[in-house]
Amino acid sequence: MSGRIRRIVVVGGGTAGWLAACRIAAAADPHGDAPLSVTLIESPDIPTIGVGEGTWPTMRGTLSRIGIDEATFLRAADASFKQGSRFDGWVTGAPDDSYHHPFTAPPDMPATDLIREWRQGSFADHVCAQPWVCADDLAPRQPAMPPYAGALNYAYHLDAAKFAELLRETATGRLGVTHLRDHVVAVEPAANGDIAAVVTRGTGRIVGDLFLDCTGHAALLIGEHHSVGTIDRTPILFNDRALAVQVPVAPDRPVASQTNATAHDAGWIWDIGLPTRRGVGCVYAGDFIDDAEAAATLTAYLARTAPDIDAASLSFRQLRFRSAHRERFWVGNCLAIGLSAGFLEPLEASAIVLIELSLDALLDGFPADRPAMELHARRFNTLFRYRWDRIVDFLKLHYVPSRRTSPYWRAHRDPATMPQSLRDLLALWRTQPPSPADFAQANEIFPAASYQYVLYGMGVVPPPPGPLRPRPDTAPLLQQVRQRARTLVASLPTNRAYLNGIAHV
Repeated sequence: MSGRIRRIVVVGGGTAGWLAACRIAAAADPHGDAPLSVTLIESPDIPTIGVGEGTWPTMRGTLSRIGIDEATFLRAADASFKQGSRFDGWVTGAPDDSYHHPFTAPPDMPATDLIREWRQGSFADHVCAQPWVCADDLAPRQPAMPPYAGALNYAYHLDAAKFAELLRETATGRLGVTHLRDHVVAVEPAANGDIAAVVTRGTGRIVGDLFLDCTGHAALLIGEHHSVGTIDRTPILFNDRALAVQVPVAPDRPVASQTNATAHDAGWIWDIGLPTRRGVGCVYAGDFIDDAEAAATLTAYLARTAPDIDAASLSFRQLRFRSAHRERFWVGNCLAIGLSAGFLEPLEASAIVLIELSLDALLDGFPADRPAMELHARRFNTLFRYRWDRIVDFLKLHYVPSRRTSPYWRAHRDPATMPQSLRDLLALWRTQPPSPADFAQANEIFPAASYQYVLYGMGVVPPPPGPLRPRPDTAPLLQQVRQRARTLVASLPTNRAYLNGIAHV
């Protein structure tokens, strides 16, 4: 176990497992002096959960590194474009209560200058062209553009099961990944506390140098074998269950450009548009609403947004979860990726991007040998504890400024349910807007612009401009934003037209 790291064993399939196998195999040098082998062991009885269908713009780089063509991905994963999120009813629940968190950042200038020029209307509409494009269900790119390039920053909505199948075909057909459909029945420890091998029912011992735990909530390696505990985040993020449903759509219906998140009295409803269906789910907290009330809430939403569909004919799937993450993510030669590392409620689609960022961190600092792995593990654990903490802060921010009056929303405003780090930031932001100086990492999951979009979208009054002189070009740059919005709205195709155009290419 003190030699080179050559044998990578991924335990578990699904999005996490197959992304891990593809990224590592695609990055491996087949002509190196110690070529990597990648083996994925997948239980034949465990289906892909497939709840989170939203991604972040990082997915474009991930797919490109794996070597998957964008049009091929869109067709195979029944995918569509995602350009951010729209939040309806989160402030007061009034009919006009709506704001955007787009993926495209405001002009590169101090936030104080942006705010000087904005005192009414939508903040996102004022500083970004993307909400105007989303309002018309437009694509972020023209078909003639190079793959993974766009006029605006974008990600994807996708069918998780179909995406995992595409990754499996890529891994086994082109990248040389060994795929075993088998049950792991035991974990064999090494003398130093590492994992020496996993034992499968049909194949026997599978020896490895680095094991990736992608076994989901079961956490067979990091949790069951290594007994790494979890940190409970439900005192901050109350939601613990969801009702999910797939709503068929006609082939000529518009495809939304963003995830729609609609608040209700004890949670919120996601609505994700794919070419062939909508994925809709009612997220809620069992302490504030029972399952029957949640089903009635979801049924009423479907009656409003899909009046041509008989909601009684659709099958609701109940999901239970807990917002929590591991105390450590990398122990010895075992690294947890995906749900085995943790899960936070699906607001802002953090699940898949955490898989991507975990794999980026592994590959950016890939351990050359077993002694180096200890240093990499400590660094990884420090970085990802920071990242999970920041996601918790950002998700909680969506609830704190709300003026809704039900017990659920009032409880979210209780300072005792807020992390101290968020309380400190909110105190600071009463005197100045969110800025990059507020966040320690160079590559934050949610940059300062995301906090600005949510904070001011929720109606928080911005601070006064302060004593510093504004940039003289602020007004012209914001005028360019409005002109760019008009140009893009006039020139970009609809999502439906774009996706239909590549459907049979």
